[in-house]
Amino acid sequence: MVKILANDGIHADGLTLLEEAGYQIDTEKVPQENLHRVLPEYDVIIVRSATQVRKDLIDVCPNLKVIARGGVGLDNIDYEYAENKGIMVFNTPAASSQSVAELAFAHMFSLARFLHQSNHHMRIGGDFNKLKKEYSEGFQLRNKTLGIIGFGRIGQEAARIGLALGMKVMPADINVTEANIELNLFHSESLSLSTKIETFDLAEVLKNANFLTLHVPFGGGTPIIGHTEFGMMKTGAILVNTSRGGVVDEEAMLAALDSGKLAGAGLDVFDFEPKPRKEILDHPRISLTPHIGASTHEAQALIGLELADKILAFFGDDK
Repeated sequence: MVKILANDGIHADGLTLLEEAGYQIDTEKVPQENLHRVLPEYDVIIVRSATQVRKDLIDVCPNLKVIARGGVGLDNIDYEYAENKGIMVFNTPAASSQSVAELAFAHMFSLARFLHQSNHHMRIGGDFNKLKKEYSEGFQLRNKTLGIIGFGRIGQEAARIGLALGMKVMPADINVTEANIELNLFHSESLSLSTKIETFDLAEVLKNANFLTLHVPFGGGTPIIGHTEFGMMKTGAILVNTSRGGVVDEEAMLAALDSGKLAGAGLDVFDFEPKPRKEILDHPRISLTPHIGASTHEAQALIGLELADKILAFFGDDK
């Protein structure tokens, strides 16, 4: 029997598929420090971003055949080492693309209309008329330029939403030169539109973007957006990061916000998760969410089903 440890959980739809195939799936969370004692009994481990699967853990798990990551990225897995040992490693990059892109736009709307600030100040008893005047300087997204750094699945979903809103879309990607973006209006084939979007140099995107959204993998090292990049951006631009902590130099971002170079920032990911730095948490022009980009019912169901399908395909009829 195939034994699976879903250490960071799995949606009920995926769990049902695996159980119907006769697999044993354990979903009780094992603390990271105890995994080396428990995981050797399993053929598969399913993780999200919380559980680390590093070389030292892989070396004590002779039965491990599959490491499955629910979501985008493999930065919490020593995947090259695992693959060299004959262990299959995969993730589910497509399942959560729309949810992550929609969250990026939620931050854009919040910042463009001061929703995060006005909501807070009204609740704590701020003067209504004063707040009305203070937060009446918002602006529309329509006719603004959307810069997209990383033009993979999520970046293309962001482009699709931006086009539907009437934005000018300018993506940058070191590997992708163009993509066909389809707009299926009201789920009707008769109202389906398609357009080709070409990518631009990063400098050109930074110079023109009113909104800059980041959708790139990041395994550490030098941030993609730092002091130099902020200096190239339009004054009053808005930055959104729903990709990975470390992609943006947080010190440089705070300096750009305090100087007025950035009008606002929307963050779903942070350098020091799960305890972001206090300056970020307290900053009035930062819209915050606790790493929930893929955390919608639809995305989690799709992730669970994709995980189950890939695991079933790997083992075939083996129970």
